[in-house]
Amino acid sequence: MEMDSVEGDPFKHFSISDDWCKLLNKDERDVCPKCTKSRMYFCYTCYVPMNEFRDITPRVKLPLRIDIIKHPKEIDGKSTAVHAAIISPDDVNMYIYPSIPNYNELSNVILIFPSKDAFCLEEAIKQTSLLTGEEGSEQLFNQVVFIDSTWNQCRTILNDSRIKGLPRVVLKKRESQFWRHQKGSPITHLATIEAIHQFLVEYYNCTSGGKEYDGRYDNILFFFKFMYHKIHSLYDHNDLLSYKRPMLQ
Repeated sequence: MEMDSVEGDPFKHFSISDDWCKLLNKDERDVCPKCTKSRMYFCYTCYVPMNEFRDITPRVKLPLRIDIIKHPKEIDGKSTAVHAAIISPDDVNMYIYPSIPNYNELSNVILIFPSKDAFCLEEAIKQTSLLTGEEGSEQLFNQVVFIDSTWNQCRTILNDSRIKGLPRVVLKKRESQFWRHQKGSPITHLATIEAIHQFLVEYYNCTSGGKEYDGRYDNILFFFKFMYHKIHSLYDHNDLLSYKRPMLQ
């Protein structure tokens, strides 16, 4: 089934490797090369692709370090955050709450989370430049923190003293293509891997000196695009709850 037959391709303007199509032929589980547990496409606990997909799985070098804090009740096999750890293993660290770093001891760390006191990324970079004197630098932040949880679960993590004081940054709105519905969430409530991609695009646009974004981080959505296609091949998109979420006003 061609992607274009599934109500158009929302990824058609992204530079994502066509090798994702090779995952469609997989119909049996294998054992993870590290933990030997039964897995399909990748191991969501070891953050590695299955051996047969190792050579086609993209490797994306990120401009800075990303930490992902996953709520312990977030189901490993359904989390999109692990995609980032698999595709960018040198730059992404996964933590299972409450085992997280003490970010109060680190400098120039930001938390990506929408709140009333959150800055847009451009403003956050400007504020950091004023503090560090590094205007125009591509290393204004040492690292960026994302929370991988449902909207209701994230409050416990946000109120943790090790993370509560971090400056917060809100991303620009874009429609999510995620297929899992969270009750009461708007269509602009992104899956974690979508939020990471959105941040990377915005970060490039803020630090590239006016150069047009060239798709260099789009492969971070490699597994996400595959799963989107697989879900929409199996189910009528009109029956997916994700299409019935109200637009954010």
